[in-house]
Amino acid sequence: MIILKLGGSILTNKDSKEPEVNYTNLNRIALEIKESLINNGMDNFKNNNSSNQSLVIIHGAGSYGHPPAKKYEIGKEFNSDQYPKKRLGFSKTQICVKKLNTIICDVLVSHGLPCVSIQASSFITTKNKRINNFNLNLIERYLDEGFIPVIYGDVVLDDELKVAVLSGDQILQYMAINLNLSSKSNKKEVILGTDVNGVYTRNPKKYKDAKHIPILNSLEDIEELDTTTNIDVTGGMVGKIKELLELANIGIESKIINANEPGAIIDALNNKDIKGTVIK
Repeated sequence: MIILKLGGSILTNKDSKEPEVNYTNLNRIALEIKESLINNGMDNFKNNNSSNQSLVIIHGAGSYGHPPAKKYEIGKEFNSDQYPKKRLGFSKTQICVKKLNTIICDVLVSHGLPCVSIQASSFITTKNKRINNFNLNLIERYLDEGFIPVIYGDVVLDDELKVAVLSGDQILQYMAINLNLSSKSNKKEVILGTDVNGVYTRNPKKYKDAKHIPILNSLEDIEELDTTTNIDVTGGMVGKIKELLELANIGIESKIINANEPGAIIDALNNKDIKGTVIK
C-alpha cells in the first residue's frame, strides 16, 4: 500500500489571501498518478480490484483551510462566551477544506481515477489535538473494492479543547500504523509531496548555506527547527518530520520529495531514485 500525501502548498497558492487552486500542478499530478498505477499493475480503475496493491491520497488544506483556522484560532483554549464565534469559525473552515477536496477529487476523477472523498470531521475526533477515535473500516472497505480514498486535513471535535485542527500529516501517521491491508501487499510506503527537495539543515528558501539532508534519523540533524519552512496551523515541516520519525521508529520509512517538479510524483511512486529525504 502507498500513502501519498500532497501538501497544501503544492495544490494551492498557500500564501494567497483568497483560496486559489494550482490547477497546473493538480492536473499534472493526476496524470502522473494514473500513469504510475498503470505501470505498476495498480490499475484498479480498469480491472476492478485485480491488483495486489492499493493507494490512499491525503492532502493538505493550503490557502483554503489555514486562513480561517488561524483567524478563528481553532485549537486554542477559549471560554464559554467565545464558543458561538468559535463554532462559526469551525463551520467556515470545514466548508473551505471540503470545497478544496471536492475540486481535487473532481480533477482526479476527470483523469479516470476512481477517487472517493473521505471527510475527516465526519468520523475522527481528537483529544488535546491527537487522534483518539478513528474508525478505519470504511476506508479499508473502499480499498478492498479498488477505490482510491482521498482524505484531507480538517477541523474536528476535540474531547478537551472542544474543537481542533487535524493535520493531514497526523492522519497519514495514524493510517500508516493502523490500516488493515486485508489480502493486499503487507508493505506500506509513505510519500510526502512538498514544495522543497526534502529536508534541509536550514530553510533553503531563506538561507543559501542550507544543506540538503538525504537521510534523516533525528530532529537533531536540523539546525533551526523553527525555520525549516513556513509555519502554519499544523506545525509546518517540523510537524511533518515528527510524525514521520514516529513511523520510522516502527520500521515504516517515508520519503519527502518536491512535488512541484514534473515527474517527481511518478518517479517516487515507481520507487526510482530522486532527490528528496528518506526518513528512517
